[in-house]
Amino acid sequence: MARLAAAVTDRGMTVLARIDHAAAAGKAGMELRPTEVLIFGNPKAGTPLMQVAQTMGIDLPLKALVWQDDNGKTWLAYNDPKWLARRHHADADADPILGAMTAVLAAAVEQATA
Repeated sequence: MARLAAAVTDRGMTVLARIDHAAAAGKAGMELRPTEVLIFGNPKAGTPLMQVAQTMGIDLPLKALVWQDDNGKTWLAYNDPKWLARRHHADADADPILGAMTAVLAAAVEQATA
C-alpha cells in the first residue's frame, strides 16, 4: 500500500485517505488479514467527469483495495475509470479524460506492483 500511495503521488494525485480494515476489525475484537483501501485523485481529472455526470461523485475520488490472502499473497484491485464512466453514462462525453486517467492509474499500479 505504501508503494501505491507513493506511485499515485508521483503522478500528481493526492492521497485523501487510507482505510485499514484489519485495524478496524481488531478494534472490534475481530480478526482480518491485512486489508486496506487507498482513496486518491486529482480534481483536474475528476471534476470534468462529474460535470458530465454528477453521479460520478459516488465513485470518485478513485479507490484501490490492497489485501493479503490466506496464503500470504498480496493483491491489488481497483475499478477501471472507463467502467465507472459507463456506469454513470458518461463515457462518450469524457473519453479523452478517461483515457488519460486509465493510463495514469495503470502506470501507478505497475510501479507499485513491480
